[in-house]
Amino acid sequence: MYDDDATLLHGAEKLVEKGVRIKDVFSPFPIHGIDPVIGIRKTRLAVCAFIYGLSGMILALAGMYYFMIQDWPMNIGGKPNYSFYQNIPAFIPITFEITVLCTAHGMAITYFLRNKTLPGIAAKNPDPRTTDDKFVMEIETADAGMDEASLIEALKSTGAIEINKA
Repeated sequence: MYDDDATLLHGAEKLVEKGVRIKDVFSPFPIHGIDPVIGIRKTRLAVCAFIYGLSGMILALAGMYYFMIQDWPMNIGGKPNYSFYQNIPAFIPITFEITVLCTAHGMAITYFLRNKTLPGIAAKNPDPRTTDDKFVMEIETADAGMDEASLIEALKSTGAIEINKA
């Protein structure tokens, strides 16, 4: 456990240089620069957002084509009601709104599923103080590449204020 984000970041860099594999870091706010140090790959959430938005756009355009052209054509403002192409400018606001709606809901569901934060699932936070003002680095001793005593000494040299074995 650390009491400062910069101390944790520099400590993580020192430990990784010594060959220690850091499993996870828990903090009350994002620590900029920690991801490449502990080996977290770049996220693919932008691809998910694009797919959700594209599906929302297709859903909106297909729905408006069916409702306004095929099922129940209506003469609104003198616009031709038999041509999808000529009505596209009128469909833009609805298409945008449905695209944003599908993207937002899809990303929220993806967040809950990816982070396992659905109702009834226990939190994997090892210490509740990390939601307030402490920072925890989780290391498995089997992956550390050194014996337990030297690992504890290395952690103390990086500025750890508390070391717990779980």
